[in-house]
Amino acid sequence: MRRRGFITLLGSTAAARSLSARAQQADRVRRIGILSNLASDDAVGQARVTAFLRGLEVLGWTRGRTLTVDTRWGADDAELSRKYAAELLALAPDVVFAATTVNVAALQQATRTVPIVFAGVSDPVGAGLVASLARPGGHTTGFSLSEYGISVKWLELLKEIAPRVTRVAILSGFGATPGIGQLAAMQAVAPSLKVELTPLVVGDIDQIEKAIATFARVLNGGLVVTTGTVLQANRDLIVKLAARFDLPAVYPFRLYVVGGGLVSYGPDLVDLFERAAGYVDRVLNGEKAADLPVQAPTKYELAINLKTAKVLGLTVPPAILARAGDVIE
Repeated sequence: MRRRGFITLLGSTAAARSLSARAQQADRVRRIGILSNLASDDAVGQARVTAFLRGLEVLGWTRGRTLTVDTRWGADDAELSRKYAAELLALAPDVVFAATTVNVAALQQATRTVPIVFAGVSDPVGAGLVASLARPGGHTTGFSLSEYGISVKWLELLKEIAPRVTRVAILSGFGATPGIGQLAAMQAVAPSLKVELTPLVVGDIDQIEKAIATFARVLNGGLVVTTGTVLQANRDLIVKLAARFDLPAVYPFRLYVVGGGLVSYGPDLVDLFERAAGYVDRVLNGEKAADLPVQAPTKYELAINLKTAKVLGLTVPPAILARAGDVIE
């Protein structure tokens, strides 16, 4: 047999074995756990989980036939996250899918063997969840949220839309490492943009309201909201406070703008969750999480609410409108 033909035969045989192994695994009902960072009645959280499950369906997994799914909702509560992590692992899942650093950390503390796939983690290396992006190691991998440098874009957008702003409050969640990194990136460019930054670190509803109200007592203020579950969970309140105190505000996700916020720029989280299904599929079919590099978002969204801009007396520059994928009029 000639060498080329032999290699072709080997490749065909390997492919056939791979397909056979995949079919055998699909014949057995697999179990996955889902640990969400939001509450069960949060429409955004539901949409993200639905996108993840839709991704699995596209890849051939069917709930009740080839797949059993157990879902828990952390609701921005670290204690609940630890409790639900233990509950999910007690069900002996083949893999667990989780959102945010807190939930992934809770799972890692509870198991050293069950594969974990994540989505929406801002700094998986800095948080100690993986060894590196290219080689995660251990039993955890997934899709990161964004680079800290994205926060510079938030500050630039705020100045382009509201040039009168000279004071900017940077809202972040208590204990949220991403907020610290995002603030540091903005501090590096603040002098060139002629703005003074004021960090506002909050942990609950009362702290959010008090911090924003206190900052807004002085004129020419603006607001940048960083990533963080406590902020997403209280997004309606934050948007209302920005409106009440006439604060132009930039947000990390489109959901804030849909709820009345001025402008947002950030990754498409629904897309990120759907892509994460691909990693879960690969783990279920025998690949190791340690061998799957952490991936970054590929789709970013710029959203603008012209109704809010009008109320604030702002004119959005045509160049920004031209780049926006979603304009609410």
